[in-house]
Amino acid sequence: MRSVTFTQLLRETLAAELRRDPSVFLMGEDIGVYGGSFGVTRGLIDEFGSERVRDTPISEQALTGVAIGAAVAGLRPVIEIMFMDFITLAVDQLVNMAAKLHPIYGRSCPLVIRTPPGGGRGYGATHSQSLERLFAGVPGLKIAAPSNASDASALLQTAIRDNNPVLFLEHKLLYPQRFDVGDELPAPLPFGFARVAREGDDLTIVAWSHQAFVAERAAAQLAAEGIDAEVIDLRTLCPLDLDTLVESARRTGRVMILEEGPKTGGFAAEIAAQIMEQAHEYLEKPVRRIAGADFPIPSAKNLEAACIPSYDSILALAREWMG
Repeated sequence: MRSVTFTQLLRETLAAELRRDPSVFLMGEDIGVYGGSFGVTRGLIDEFGSERVRDTPISEQALTGVAIGAAVAGLRPVIEIMFMDFITLAVDQLVNMAAKLHPIYGRSCPLVIRTPPGGGRGYGATHSQSLERLFAGVPGLKIAAPSNASDASALLQTAIRDNNPVLFLEHKLLYPQRFDVGDELPAPLPFGFARVAREGDDLTIVAWSHQAFVAERAAAQLAAEGIDAEVIDLRTLCPLDLDTLVESARRTGRVMILEEGPKTGGFAAEIAAQIMEQAHEYLEKPVRRIAGADFPIPSAKNLEAACIPSYDSILALAREWMG
């Protein structure tokens, strides 16, 4: 085993996929010589050159449109949107073109859109948003949201080899985290299968991306207090592993769902509704959401922290439920 950062294993995975398949190429703002805003592509241009690691002008709509065209033409582009907030500039390209190519025209669109969501870095309202809610209801788009380096590598391999557009979320706070992994890259993981990160019988905690990372640590503290929490890391939002969620909900009778984005209209509400439709008679408590504030994320660290679900908020709800 070796200890690597989330960033490092993503870089190794991209390099391995570039070597494996000559149709794979990377494209984005400052991903070449600079190495990406969070360093994921650092050094790749030295090995693969500027044709396969392409810097682009500052236009998310343009680079996404070019990537869609390249995908339809038989290449496998992996593009980087520097902050997830900026993906709003490419919504038309993704929702009305990439997602529609296969169901309407029968054309494959093997496109991966890598982007970092989330707060915690003091970047402010336009550089800290979690916007997966905007895309989770768009048929034709897949969404991956790993919480650890091994899953990130395995899911990224699957995303690059998929013939459908994939939105790949890499939370900013995960980039510097270190994880123990094997000497070889993990095998690709199929989409639509959640990870039971921790087994338990008292309550179920559902989360994805960085919130799943936080949930595992909260569950360890709860275990020390005699509360047996099961943690389900979704891994992918679309497709959603509803079977695993329903089985856990029926067994524990208590479900909390963590989401960093604002509570109103969030993806957690969709998960809660689907669990209620299939498991309501087994629930001892109403499904509860712990989510971000319905407010633009401030830059000030103390105010930002007040707007984002925390380790302490998980503990508080679990203790309330279990007395």
